Amino acid sequence: MSRPAIIINEFDAERIDRLLEKPAYAALPVADALNAELDRAQMCPPESLPGNVVSMNSTVKFRDLTTGEERTRTLVFPAQMTDSSTQLSVLAPVGAALLGLEVGSSIHWELPGGTSAHLEVLELLYQPEAAGDYQR
Repeated sequence: MSRPAIIINEFDAERIDRLLEKPAYAALPVADALNAELDRAQMCPPESLPGNVVSMNSTVKFRDLTTGEERTRTLVFPAQMTDSSTQLSVLAPVGAALLGLEVGSSIHWELPGGTSAHLEVLELLYQPEAAGDYQR
């Protein structure tokens, strides 16, 4: 199963790397998958991240292609997570799957328990880099 190309800004990648080094997060089922995504991602400086790519703190509208359900969430680090109805942790399986995807691309992502999600990025409502916010 081929995965779509992903682009991650170096600043986000460094912060995620540091998170995954912490024992509490390194043991999560999603940690290995997220590490693999970071390994295959195209890295770029925040200033040159394309405006249609899901980055940390982006607000993204996406569809679960299995159920047809659409959701809008802001992708956050676990420490920023306060409201699961509006936010999605990058260490949650769906959050990890969305990171680095371009609008219009879809991904099959294995979830804990042997299920998988098939997600499509519909729209980027906000992206910090596009708004000129590089140091968050």
